[in-house]
Amino acid sequence: METCRDLRSARFTTISIALAGLLVGCGSQGAEGPADTARAVSAPPAEIERAPKPLALLARQADQLLPGGAAAFEARLEELRGHPVVVNKWASWCGPCRAEFPFFGSQAKGRFGEVAFLGVNSEDNEADAAGFLTRFPVGYPSYSDPDSEVAQVFNGVTAFPTTAFYDSDGELVYVKQGGYATEELLAQDIDRYALSSAPR
Repeated sequence: METCRDLRSARFTTISIALAGLLVGCGSQGAEGPADTARAVSAPPAEIERAPKPLALLARQADQLLPGGAAAFEARLEELRGHPVVVNKWASWCGPCRAEFPFFGSQAKGRFGEVAFLGVNSEDNEADAAGFLTRFPVGYPSYSDPDSEVAQVFNGVTAFPTTAFYDSDGELVYVKQGGYATEELLAQDIDRYALSSAPR
């Protein structure tokens, strides 16, 4: 009996150590994953300091859900006048939104100081949306839009996702319904609609 007890104790100790190792490994991956991704999509601090104030503020509010609805969103667009703006409407439950999110994070970082990016989180649960932004950071803030009032500002109520392009004069130039299959297609539309000064 003493031998059986010893064997059971040894097995329990071995299993406990193995589980502890797995938990530590999982914990470190979970802690580093989103943080590393967040660093990857954020503009460097020196660039943020040199950027125009409205663009620097966007970077400082990265991956936050902002309150205030349509009025706050329209006030932000006014503050950003003089800079092209790309607005992406998304939701945590939306598969195509998840697929294209890295494209927006990459473009926002690469075009920092040139183009302003904003998100609009529509028809979503705030806790789920906050968790989504932790897992898939993009480096700019999103406005909470539970009733699609913000999306109405740019005629983006119908589809998930929807992307709206404003030129530097604050004019809504184009609204794309549906997701982007590649980052290259997104980049082309940013050049064509947000940055182009050609007559429309």
